[in-house]
Amino acid sequence: MESRRYGFLLLVLHTMRAVIALEEIIVGKPGDNATLSCIYQEREVLLKNLRVYWQIADDQEECSVVHALISGRDNESEQCIHFKNRTQLFWDRLENGDFSLLLLNISKSDEHTYKCVVLQKTEYTKVIHQAKVVLSLAASYSQPILSGPIRNSDSTGEEVTFSCKSGNGYPKPNVYWINKTDNSHLSPSELKITLHTDGTYSVFSTLKVKATSNMEIECSIENKILHANLSANYTQQTQSSGSNTESHKNLEKKGQGAQAAGIISIVILIGLLVGLTCWLWRRRSSKLISYTDVQPNEDKGLNLPV
Repeated sequence: MESRRYGFLLLVLHTMRAVIALEEIIVGKPGDNATLSCIYQEREVLLKNLRVYWQIADDQEECSVVHALISGRDNESEQCIHFKNRTQLFWDRLENGDFSLLLLNISKSDEHTYKCVVLQKTEYTKVIHQAKVVLSLAASYSQPILSGPIRNSDSTGEEVTFSCKSGNGYPKPNVYWINKTDNSHLSPSELKITLHTDGTYSVFSTLKVKATSNMEIECSIENKILHANLSANYTQQTQSSGSNTESHKNLEKKGQGAQAAGIISIVILIGLLVGLTCWLWRRRSSKLISYTDVQPNEDKGLNLPV
């Protein structure tokens, strides 16, 4: 009697293990393909004795069939229109118990919990395997580009504008503006989120604040699905009026020094030119004197006695 009870208990546990749906969570990017896993590893199977159904588990709509395999052949008679020509089984893996489904060109409307049910028909039809796959869509946003004002000390107290942009992400992001000097959150002046044809989003936001002498602003893009935050920072320290005055004085001194050096160079150049001119003039004068001395002597040599 006890052995019968023990055998019955084992049968119940085996049956429960067979029909418990294992849940897997996968994340795909809009426009990509996703593989929904369903693997029965007990033993080799005969496809002619099996029925495999992929269906939407979290939807109560009239149509829930994603893909059906009956006696080793695809059956499209009950397949939802939304999934027509977008689902494929891996035929080289079926006899090894791999009933995973390839879902093509996924989009927001494909975000569901999917259920794989494998039934075996011998003397009677029974469920031998189940699996659940939760499909979520996500895509990383690009590194934010933060643009800030070109400032000087005179703009302190004036209103300045920052802009931040990022793209190619999914789902819609959370955008945060942060004053890093005290880690306070700032309200954006503008927030524009654009949906593109490939299913991804781009974001553009602006912030208007009064300028301070030392500004540290951060723009952060959050993707909740991926638990990711991407940030860009703006830091600019402006000089005080005293520093500006000292810098201006230094520039004036440098300018005066350069001007004096230029004048000295010109004076030296003029001196060299005058010296060269005098040397050339003296050389020419000495040649003329020598010529006048030689000419009378030559004339004397030509006087013959009478």
